[in-house]
Amino acid sequence: MAERTQRTVRDLRRANRTAVLQRLYSDGPMSRQELGPATGLSSGSVSNVVAELIEEGLLEEAGVVGSDGGRPRTLLRVAPGSGCLIGVDVGETRVRVELFDLAMGELARSELPLRHHGYDVDLIVRHIADGIATVLRESEASPGRLLGVGVGVPGILDRSRPGGAVVHCQTIGWDAVPLEELLHHTVALPPGVGFFLSNGAKALGQAEMWFGGGRGAENAAIVLFGSGVGACLVTDGVIDGGARDSAGEWGHLTVSVGGRRCRCGARGCLEAYTGSEALLQRWQEAGGQPPPDADEETALAALVAAAHPPAGGPAADPVARSVLDETAEYLGAGISDLINLFSPERVLIGGWAGLQLGPHLLPAVRAHATAYSLAHPAGRVTIDLGRLGPDAVTVGAATLPLADFFANGGRRAAPAPEAVERVTAPGWRTALEERARAGRG
Repeated sequence: MAERTQRTVRDLRRANRTAVLQRLYSDGPMSRQELGPATGLSSGSVSNVVAELIEEGLLEEAGVVGSDGGRPRTLLRVAPGSGCLIGVDVGETRVRVELFDLAMGELARSELPLRHHGYDVDLIVRHIADGIATVLRESEASPGRLLGVGVGVPGILDRSRPGGAVVHCQTIGWDAVPLEELLHHTVALPPGVGFFLSNGAKALGQAEMWFGGGRGAENAAIVLFGSGVGACLVTDGVIDGGARDSAGEWGHLTVSVGGRRCRCGARGCLEAYTGSEALLQRWQEAGGQPPPDADEETALAALVAAAHPPAGGPAADPVARSVLDETAEYLGAGISDLINLFSPERVLIGGWAGLQLGPHLLPAVRAHATAYSLAHPAGRVTIDLGRLGPDAVTVGAATLPLADFFANGGRRAAPAPEAVERVTAPGWRTALEERARAGRG
């Protein structure tokens, strides 16, 4: 019985620490007097928790404010230098690794291309390992301050296997890739520091909800627009996806029965019309001429420039303009599905292709989304571009260990990988080898 009481007290203390840290992080700086009503804790509990967190270096003073003739009140904030976080974005064209302080200030970054190697698993794992070593070395950050490494990846994550998350991503030929275990075997992290894997669109969504255009929204859809497309759904302030940790695979809704072949193998998927890879293919099929040997981002920039040349330049290319107009309609139609099904108050468009195309396509996307939606939910939604730029996925990935750190009351409690034999998930490497032989990887 005594053990049960002790556990309850410990859990209560952790919950109180979590409440103070989360409130200061999202709404701070705040005074002790403000923290009581904001967290629901008594003034005595606030004083005890704040004293602990200051002693541990997690909180620091952030100035003073007057208080209606009384004594000035000291403001508190989470100390940015009390820890650091790594976010990894396994994107379509590169692996981006960034090191952040707790305020999400960038300390160092590394970007390694994937252009000629596709999604070779061993290469990506090496890129992640090299990127982590690079950012820690360049920042001279103490390994003891590292709270964890968040990794945003394409596809669906299965966490039911021993050894960590397994990734399924049909569009890039990943079939049950034991990525978390491969990372644990390859990347040297300090003791107690773990990996936190998530779908890339969900990482993007979490970043926008914490720091970007989603702040304050209870129901939102954040669209990742890149080589493929995905969406993060937020309902009542909680990111959907469940134990599968997928982004709902919105890009594989059928928008044209018997339509274009998608990277996933099916026909008529939204991604087959709006993903940048498919968009560039449609431009070329219509007679467009992407720059020879250009990577995908450069080729897409050329398409945008052809369709929307600068003032005083050549006339707009009607073929390029037609391809983008059609893309805007398909994207608007896809967003209308999200509006009709989930009634979000906000839809945000992000991802590297979204950043390039959004300023030109947004008005048309809004118009098409409204036209294809039911009037009532369409009248309650706003459609805008995301605010966090190209680093949104790495920022979102870095929030995964940060959220875990806060949930544990400001104490690192990353799960250690289970001591099991290396997983050899059936078929995952065979699928990659077949993809390479077919010239697709």
